[in-house]
Amino acid sequence: MLNGFLLGVISSASLAVGLIFLKYWRRTRDPLFLSFAIAFIVEACNRVCLLFIDKPNEGKPVIYLVRLVVFLVLLIAIIKKNVARGPVRN
Repeated sequence: MLNGFLLGVISSASLAVGLIFLKYWRRTRDPLFLSFAIAFIVEACNRVCLLFIDKPNEGKPVIYLVRLVVFLVLLIAIIKKNVARGPVRN
């Protein structure tokens, strides 16, 4: 019962943070904010899906595959942001 409660808290917090990043993306149209919004919303959905599994186990490869995709989206967005700025000159 406690696991379900904690998964609900984590998923709702992730969804709230994702919506905040989505709000900032709508203001600035910065793709980095959009990628963070997508990452947090997907992570919230991932946690909600864990609620419906009979015996949730965080060691399953599918769960880590979803997280890997989310982190790759963030990594690509950060790299694109830094490449678009160009090299730093003194």
